Amino acid sequence: MEKGLYGVCSYIGNKLGISSERIRLYFIYTSCLTLGSPILFYLVVAFWMNIRSYIRERRSSVWDL
Repeated sequence: MEKGLYGVCSYIGNKLGISSERIRLYFIYTSCLTLGSPILFYLVVAFWMNIRSYIRERRSSVWDL
């Protein structure tokens, strides 16, 4: 369950070299200040990560028969 909920924060943290806890705090604080607009960004990134994993899973190699 943690990977599903916090996968976006850890993905962004790994890409930017920032701890995922700081990313989570950023989302919480900015969501409170801007009335939830970062939640839309979070959902878009979560959707994109899900699609990417699905595409990688379905892609077959030339060597797989």
